[in-house]
Amino acid sequence: MKRLQWPSWIPIDPYILLLLGTVGVAALLPARGTASDVASGASTAAIAFLFFLYGARLSTREALDGLRHWRLHVTVLACTFVIFPLLGIAARFLVPVLLTQPLYQGLLFLTLVPSTIQSSIAFTSIARGNVPAAICAGSFSSLVGIVLTPLLAAALLGGSGGGFSTHSLVTIVLQLLVPFLAGQVLRRWIGTFVARHRKVLGLVDRGSILLVVYTAFSEGMVRGIWHQVSPVRLAGLLAVEAVLLGVMLVLTWYGAKALRFGREDRIAIQFAGSKKSLASGLPMASVLFGAHASLAVLPLMLFHQMQLMVCAVIAKRRAREVREEVTPAAPAAASRTVVGTGTRSR
Repeated sequence: MKRLQWPSWIPIDPYILLLLGTVGVAALLPARGTASDVASGASTAAIAFLFFLYGARLSTREALDGLRHWRLHVTVLACTFVIFPLLGIAARFLVPVLLTQPLYQGLLFLTLVPSTIQSSIAFTSIARGNVPAAICAGSFSSLVGIVLTPLLAAALLGGSGGGFSTHSLVTIVLQLLVPFLAGQVLRRWIGTFVARHRKVLGLVDRGSILLVVYTAFSEGMVRGIWHQVSPVRLAGLLAVEAVLLGVMLVLTWYGAKALRFGREDRIAIQFAGSKKSLASGLPMASVLFGAHASLAVLPLMLFHQMQLMVCAVIAKRRAREVREEVTPAAPAAASRTVVGTGTRSR
């Protein structure tokens, strides 16, 4: 039986359509009362299991080997947890001209989230970049983000986020870091099983995130939070995020060049240093923002789709540049071969 393929001419990631569909279901059929309690409990368990799988997948040996390329990883971490947040802080002057205060809080939270793993690896591979470096950079960013993102959020957002407190930070540790470490400890026994069933468990990953989205947006609907967002504000948010992504793509590419990284490393730095993880950000937002999580994750969801579309184009362009550099050399080599052959025949 032939496997169905997502049409390549459709520029939207099918998973984004599932996320938007989940938001639609939450808008029409939000969980209330007992159903809300059940969905919240299931979401908490799903998040813990999600980070348990992250821990079980990450090879400790690969992580330690990757430390030898420490300059690249420090650069990516600096882009993710220093430059991004500084740009988020600078966007404060856009309130209330372009953004409302809740949307700005979501934008600022977006800048604090760790980098992606899967898409960074995929785009780095397409662009002929340093794939092992992208794997380690994304993994290190996710691991550091479990601790650093809530700490930065507590420092920069304070009590305005709706749920920042010592209790929230403890919840993050128990719900995210402890399961991750448990996965690392048990990897010795379950690592092979996890690798063998990567596709099936990948569906569990994505299903967990959909459940988190449904729970967050349901609570937002019940509390009437979505009445705060107008089409004009939404357009303003998209414009701000487009500028944010553009700035980071330029800084990571030319900044890596200024730091004397090679082309393959620059590609890994650009794709790992300019992205934000929806998979890590959504669970953290649900814990840190509570009832306000739906508005907090809206900027992240929009940025996630934007980065996928833009980086797909850039990755193909980088690959084409490599082909164009190699192709002209081929006729010259062939010419030298012909001349040499003719000389020998004489």
